[in-house]
Order: sequence, then C-alpha cells, then structure tokens
Amino acid sequence: MRYFETIAEMGHEQLVFCHDKASGYRGIIAIHDTTLGPALGGARFWNYASDEEAVVDALRLSRGMTYKNAVAGLNLGGGKSVIIGDNKTTQREMLFRAHGRFVDSLGGRYVTAEDVGTSVEDMDFVHMETKHVTGIGSKSGDPSSVTAHGVFRAIEASAFQKWGSDDLKGRTVAVQGLGHVGYYLSKSLHAAGAKLVVTDIDATRVKRAVDEFGAKAVGLSEIYSVAADIFAPCALGGIINDDTLPQLKVEIVAGAANNQLLEDRHGVALEERGILYAPDYVANAGGVINVYSELTGWSRDRSLRKADEIYETVLSVFSIAKERGIPTYEAADRVAEQRIQAVRGMMRTWPQYPNKEG
Repeated sequence: MRYFETIAEMGHEQLVFCHDKASGYRGIIAIHDTTLGPALGGARFWNYASDEEAVVDALRLSRGMTYKNAVAGLNLGGGKSVIIGDNKTTQREMLFRAHGRFVDSLGGRYVTAEDVGTSVEDMDFVHMETKHVTGIGSKSGDPSSVTAHGVFRAIEASAFQKWGSDDLKGRTVAVQGLGHVGYYLSKSLHAAGAKLVVTDIDATRVKRAVDEFGAKAVGLSEIYSVAADIFAPCALGGIINDDTLPQLKVEIVAGAANNQLLEDRHGVALEERGILYAPDYVANAGGVINVYSELTGWSRDRSLRKADEIYETVLSVFSIAKERGIPTYEAADRVAEQRIQAVRGMMRTWPQYPNKEG
C-alpha cells in the first residue's frame, strides 16, 4: 500500500502505527479530520488477516466518523483505532493500558471509545493511562440504548417520508441482529405496535425476542427475503449487496449496522427499486451522541433529546436527495460536508500571534 497517497486521497490528517512489546499490543490510530473538533471514534479489536487490511479498516472507519459526527451536529472530528489480535483474550489490562498510553501521546487530537471487540471494562483500563477516552463504566457507559433510540426515530422519519405517517402500528419490521442495540430497538418497535421478524447467530437472543415481543424467528439467510415493510440491519456491514438486493421485499431500509451498503452503487440500486434508505451513519448516530455527552457533561435525558433530533436530520437528508435528484446516501454526505466547510471557512477574530508568554 502507498500510504501517503492513500491518506491524501481519503483526506486523512494522520495515521499512527503503535507497538508495545511487553503486552503484545499492535494498534493503528487514524485521524481523518479535526475541523470540527478532536477526532472521536471507537477502538475496534479484530483478528485482521493482514496489516494492510487493518489499515484499510482504520482509514475507512475514521472517515465515516467524520461524516457521522458532522451530520449529528457535534463539535467533533473523525478518528478510529484498530487493535490487531484475538478479541477473546482474557489478558486485557496491559493491552488496553498500552492503547491508552498511545492515545495519550496524541495530546487530545484523538478520543477513543468502545467498538467491536471492546467493552466498557476495556475503556476503564484505557482510562488508567489517559483522559482522552469516553464510554467508561463510571460515566456514560454502554451507548446501546441511546443508539437504538436514534435508530427508532430514523425509522419513524422514514415511515413519515414513505407513507405520510410515522405511526408504526401494524407495520412489519425485519430485524437482523439482536445484540444490545437490536434488542433495545426491537423493544421500542414492539411498544409502538410493530410486528417483528427477527434473526441472529445467537439462538438465545432470538428466543428472548420471541418470548418478550412475540417476534417470528427466521434463519440467518431468510431475513433478506421476508415480506415486510421495513428491513432494520443491526449486525454486520456490507449486507446490501448483489446477492441480497434482489431478495428484498421491503419499502424501507433503516437500521443500526455500520456501512450497510457494500458499495455506493448498491445505494443507487435501492433508489432504482423504490426502496427508501436511511443512511446508516445518520440513523445510528445516537451512539456517538451518548459518548459526546460524557465529554460535555450532558445528562442522559439531554442525550436522548439530542438523539431525537435524528428524526429531523433524516428528513432533511431525504429532502436534499429529492431536491438534487441524488441517492440518500450521497445527500447525507452533502449535509456533513456543508457543515465541515462552513466551520472551516469561519474567520478567526482573535489574535493568533504572538501567543507566547514572556
């Protein structure tokens, strides 16, 4: 990989390779854009097939965080870190303390948090070495419920756009993935009167949804061909692709999973089929809103109120898409880019130099 050419093409500011021999820590920190504020993004712990795959993931995810934070109206830039290794390991303290030391060395340019393969407890270890971490147990903790609330509001906004009413009573929603976010989302959908069709790799999660919400369970591959009003992906990314697209029998795709479109052209294909797509990083921004609340000292109620704004943000994305004749995923990018450019273009009205003492 030609690293400087790649980060220039993707608009990154910084790519940091980190290694700690004692703990076996191997990490990569990618800082995409700090126009709006310090780069915030989680630490993903994954057993990558190669170092290059890890770099590509860090770059892609950090750029996504820039857009997510911008469109959510937060004063944060985008960053991400990946830790290479087996995320099932029980030897975690020294590993994550090493991560914390490298995060701290960046002086606040990057703020880390939990992500795939990491936990609130891991962030507590990171916190032993740096203050530049959110989602620790003593503060905002698990963001899942706030994320799910934002996704629920995105689904309501999508329903309003598609059918003229955000009432979900009697609507059928196919939920893929019943982890923390998928479970909380299913709970909200059930309370709103929706009918649920669910799947998950964990049979106990499926049974819980069937028992608590009266959900209908289907196989992992069957979820794509379910006749439903809404498909809510809450598991892996890249699930809107050449194989799954022809199977969809829904009018809306709106869920919590990151990077739902395998390629941009699949967003175009959804549009051509008349399926309304709520861009994932707009719909699932409740998670980053929750961790931002830790940095600002917001109460949980205020975090939920901020997540409520996702409803209006999703509608504004749909409006721009319609006005400009572009797919919704592209309209979401335009909303984010407009905010970044507006802040970047602001004049600084206080003296910048000299600023040295003495």
